[in-house]
Amino acid sequence: MYFDIVMPLTLFLVTIAAMLLEKKIEGKFKDIFEEKQFSIWNAIVLVAAMSITISLIVFVPQMAIMAMFLFAYSLVLFIFSYLFSNLPKAKAQLFFKGFLIISFVAATISMFTFGTNIMVAYGALAFFCLFSFALVALLYEENRISTKERWYLAVLPPASFICLYAFFSRTPIWFPYLLDMYGIVFAVLIILYLGTLFTWKTSLIFAALLTIMDIILVLFTGAMVSAARHVSVLRLPVLVSLPTLPTITTEWGIIYMSLGLGDFFFAGLLGIQTMKKFGKKFAILSVAAMCISFFIFETILLNYELKAFPGTLMIICGWLPLVILKRLKH
Repeated sequence: MYFDIVMPLTLFLVTIAAMLLEKKIEGKFKDIFEEKQFSIWNAIVLVAAMSITISLIVFVPQMAIMAMFLFAYSLVLFIFSYLFSNLPKAKAQLFFKGFLIISFVAATISMFTFGTNIMVAYGALAFFCLFSFALVALLYEENRISTKERWYLAVLPPASFICLYAFFSRTPIWFPYLLDMYGIVFAVLIILYLGTLFTWKTSLIFAALLTIMDIILVLFTGAMVSAARHVSVLRLPVLVSLPTLPTITTEWGIIYMSLGLGDFFFAGLLGIQTMKKFGKKFAILSVAAMCISFFIFETILLNYELKAFPGTLMIICGWLPLVILKRLKH
C-alpha cells in the first residue's frame, strides 16, 4: 500500500505557523483595514469570482497570467516587508548584511555554475545590482535616525523574487527547492493577509461555498485541473509540490504530490477562525484532524490512481465532525 506523510505534515506545519503568527500581527492588519471585515455577500462574491477566474483562465495568454501573478506576489511581499520594516536599527542593519551575503553568493555561484545559460548570467548581473542597492541602503542606515517604515528595505524581497523567477525558473535550483519555498511563504502570507477579514459566520459560508465550487470544478467540469495544468507550466509558486515519503517510484520517475495555495489558505482560515472561536488547543486538534483526513484521502488517491480530488473536501472532512461535536456539547 502506498502512502505519504510529507504533504499532510507540511499542511499541518503551514497551518499552525499561520495561526501562531496571526496572533502577533492581527493588530497591524486591523489598523490597515480599519477593522473592516467581509460580509456574507462579500464571501459569496469572492467565491463566485474565484469560480469564474478558474473557469476562464485557460483562455488567458500565459504571458498575461505570468505578469498578473508576479505583480500580485511582489505586492504581497512588499506589503508584508513594509509593514514590518520599522525595525530597530541593529536588526535592519543585520537584514541588509544578510541580504548582501546572500545576493553576492547567489550572483557569484550562478556565474560559474550555470555559465552556459545566458539568462542565468543576466541573473548574476541582476543580483550584483541588488547587492549594490543593499550596500547603499546599509550605508544610509548608518546615519538614519528615524525608525519608521523603510521602503528601501521592503523593496528587496520582491525584487529578489522577481530576479530569481526571471533568470532561474528554468534551472534545477528553482524546482522543487525555490518553488516550494516561495509556495510555502506565499501560503502563509495569504492566510495572514485575508484571514483577518473573515468572521466565524462568513468563514462557515465561505468554506461551504468554496468546497461546493471545488467539487464541481474538479470532479464535474474539470476546469480546476485544466487551470492548474495551464498555470503550472509557467513554474509560478501557485502550488507546493513535494516528493512522497516513503518515496514512490514509477516508470516515469519519483511521484510528487501537489497542493494548491488555495487549499493551504482554506485550512489556515479554518484553523484561525476555530482558534478565535474555541481556543488554541481545540484549534490545533482540529488542524490535526484536517491533516489526518487529508492523509486518508491522499492514500486513496495513491492506491487507486485517481488523477485529482478536491483538496477542500479532503480538509473539511476532518474539521467539520470535530466542530459539530464541539457545538453539540455546548
